[in-house]
Amino acid sequence: MADLEKLTMDEAAQAMLKKAAAEGIETIFDRAEKMKPCPIGIEGACCRICAQGPCRVPMPKKKAGEEAPAEKKARMGLCGATAETIVARNFARMVAAGSASHSDHSRGVAKLFIEVAQGKAQGYELKDVTKLKAVAKDWDVATTVGEGEDAKPRPKNEIALELGRKILAEFGQQDGEINYVKRAPKKRQEIWRKEGVVPRGVDIEVVELMHRTHMGVDQDYKNLIKQSTRCALADGWSGSMISTDLQDIMFGCPVPVAGEINLGVLKEDHVNVIMHGHEPLLPEMLVVASREPELIQYAQSKGAKGIQLAGMCCSANEVMMRHGVPVAGNYLHQELGIITGAVDAMVIDVQCEMQSLANVAACYHTKVVTTDTRAKIEEHPSVVHIEFDEHHALDVARQVLRTAIDNFPNRRAPVMIPAASTPTIVGFSYETIRYLLGGSIRGTYYTLNDNVIGGRIRGVAGVVGCNNCRTTQDSSHMTVITELLKNDVIVLSTGCAAMAAGKYGLLTPEAATKYCGPGLAEICETVGIPPVLHMGACVDNSRILMAATACVKAGGLGADISDLPAAGCAPEWMSEKAIAIGQYFVASGVYTLFGVTFPTTGSEILTDYLFKGLEDVYGGKWDFVADPEEMARRMIAHIDKKRAALGIDKARERVLYDMAMRRELEEAARAAEEV
Repeated sequence: MADLEKLTMDEAAQAMLKKAAAEGIETIFDRAEKMKPCPIGIEGACCRICAQGPCRVPMPKKKAGEEAPAEKKARMGLCGATAETIVARNFARMVAAGSASHSDHSRGVAKLFIEVAQGKAQGYELKDVTKLKAVAKDWDVATTVGEGEDAKPRPKNEIALELGRKILAEFGQQDGEINYVKRAPKKRQEIWRKEGVVPRGVDIEVVELMHRTHMGVDQDYKNLIKQSTRCALADGWSGSMISTDLQDIMFGCPVPVAGEINLGVLKEDHVNVIMHGHEPLLPEMLVVASREPELIQYAQSKGAKGIQLAGMCCSANEVMMRHGVPVAGNYLHQELGIITGAVDAMVIDVQCEMQSLANVAACYHTKVVTTDTRAKIEEHPSVVHIEFDEHHALDVARQVLRTAIDNFPNRRAPVMIPAASTPTIVGFSYETIRYLLGGSIRGTYYTLNDNVIGGRIRGVAGVVGCNNCRTTQDSSHMTVITELLKNDVIVLSTGCAAMAAGKYGLLTPEAATKYCGPGLAEICETVGIPPVLHMGACVDNSRILMAATACVKAGGLGADISDLPAAGCAPEWMSEKAIAIGQYFVASGVYTLFGVTFPTTGSEILTDYLFKGLEDVYGGKWDFVADPEEMARRMIAHIDKKRAALGIDKARERVLYDMAMRRELEEAARAAEEV
């Protein structure tokens, strides 16, 4: 086995890999060692969209200062497709698939939302009425009946039903504009309209992009990237944003809550159920059912002391930030959790589940429970399918837990749970951040802006994305984040990156004194927040968009997202969703860096367009750097460039405001909000 420290920096993961090796269990880490990536495919330079290929058009290798032979420069596919067209098509298909995955998730949430409003969804309710009314306003849904003094509050179920139907219609909308475009800064809206990339609906943009990548259709790489942009914006500013809003209304808008993360959260004397995937619909009911006395007693009748739920991947992020349910780990932990021998059921929904889970589970006693008709694993003795049905969601949750409880006595391998878990504070929605900065009455992002202007906070960074077995697990995340923190850059994080921060203690307020520069440390200590703010699942990157927009509207840091001293990165990305997310951040005006590899390096022309040309159009651009230290340096350099453009690159004296000055600031902020 390879040097464990080169595979993962997580000691719990290292312990499980040793156990796997001793017991002859193959994991993704072993397969990565045996199977190297295709050097042409990894650059996006292989076309397989028709049966005449695959056609490979690798970029000719040349020495510095030398030109490749002309015939090699002009290499193309059988149909004449150039490297630019082939690479752009592959990139576009990644954007389409990533956008489809988030938007299909969102559509399911919208359907459930309507069922909840009609009282047809067992166990669910409309928990956050305040957010319901705020979102209803965005969709022009009335929250009162009557006018003037005769106006009365409209029943929440009526509001929700009308809202849900309007939202669901946007998925099939064929003309016009998606609704949440109006949430973006005015200048950003103007850019999108000028470039013709405002999405018309959700589904139409995915379908059109897939059509354009069919053999013999769109053969202009700039045109392909344009539709990729429109498709990605439909994800970020519609699909993902919709699911975040509706989940907050049904399950509660996240507020800071204590949690715990890593494999040490499992308990040997309990029935352990890992909830793995990306849709919180069933996990919400599993939380409710796991607390029912009848099921706890049933677990005790089988010899267990109780039921221990734990999350994995983004289903974990969702239930941790709303209920404090502990997290067993991020993407590369899924096989390792089973290898502990203590997991009685791994319940999966959609996205990022390895098919190898069935084989690993067969070596132990674990039942892999698939719950979604879109995400089955082929027939296997270790796999059982229990279909999720929102009309009987609580009953389904009880059935799933009973399956796990019945399996508890079947444990046959020695149980080994690493003594590794770390406390966390999670649940920083953009609404919560606003509240923490000024309370329910004076809540505004101007407090954050003021500290950026004053230099105590250098800038803001989004660190998001997956794990990737082609790099040392969590290492790139930690290197980038710690480098940013010591340079007074506050970090917003989602997905597996947020979990990585949690595993090494960065999601607690105490981390500020250890990792941050003096300015950021002072702010974190004053407000009582961690230096890395956990904002949710990968679909919740829309929260970061809203936080950036709130900074623009608060005033003092420019008129658009592209003016902010901010940058984003995905140091260990691996999924198509990450490309879709990256594209909608670039199109929103954000400098966005990816690590490990980049899928367009097979074409210098296209890559140059993404890395330089898009900045002239959208104010944001892509970048790629494998070295995480260099990634952090580039992000800081970009933040400093934006500070200089705003004229805030020089430190200013600290001013103590009197009440008159504070009122003036508040009035300016309100005026900016209205604009």
